[in-house]
Amino acid sequence: MRLAFDTNVMVYAEGVRQVNADAAKCALAVRLVDRSAAETIVLPRQALAELHTVLVRKGAVTPAEASRRVRLWAENSMLVDTAGAVFDAALDLCDAHRLQIFDAIILAAAVEARCDLLLSEDLQDGFAWRGVVVTNPFGTAPDGRIARLLGGARTLR
Repeated sequence: MRLAFDTNVMVYAEGVRQVNADAAKCALAVRLVDRSAAETIVLPRQALAELHTVLVRKGAVTPAEASRRVRLWAENSMLVDTAGAVFDAALDLCDAHRLQIFDAIILAAAVEARCDLLLSEDLQDGFAWRGVVVTNPFGTAPDGRIARLLGGARTLR
């Protein structure tokens, strides 16, 4: 299975949280990353740039440490550039579905990489576009493939 992660999933996996309630999301994101080791993880380079920004601004790490962490994500993932086809598809998504451009780029990159699922807290859970299904892994009813990936029930305990 090919999984695309949006920036929030990576941010939570990195342990960055803004409120105490985010601790459960961080733990679940770490489990998702660990259990996805045998899967293909797809990341748009733009999402890695966003991760770097969040790590420095909200995660209170140095730019050098943020760069080291982003490089680890890049080394262990399939990267998709925001080239012409991805950007054009993102613009189509913005026009047709009123998505924010950065969310649209992430979804268009997932389509370009022929992903099965896009794990995103920002996009509409269950939204499907060109073969990619969006699921909120932190929501009340994520796609069943998430539960199977985690080996059973998915909880935010």
